Amino acid sequence: MTALDPYSTLGLTNTADDGAIRAAYLKLTVQFPPEQHPAKFEQIRTAYETIRTLEARAKYALHVEPIQGSLDDLEADVAKNAARPRLTLEQLLGAFRKEVA
Repeated sequence: MTALDPYSTLGLTNTADDGAIRAAYLKLTVQFPPEQHPAKFEQIRTAYETIRTLEARAKYALHVEPIQGSLDDLEADVAKNAARPRLTLEQLLGAFRKEVA
């Protein structure tokens, strides 16, 4: 088990939910108690802390998954979206009133 991948450390796939992650963590802490296996327990604890909540998994995914595309692609996308005409509040309200009527 590698400390770099918390999912494999806990014996899970990256689609595991909070309950599965907690269950795997508890099972492994019983199997590898800190008094007898301090290094292994630390690996397990670190893996659990890294992915224990949805927010933690999202942060982990942001750091692990490579960014798709190049900087030029990103700049082109930003320029394309920035060039779109924006509607004013009055135009939006007018369109809404037409849909409601």
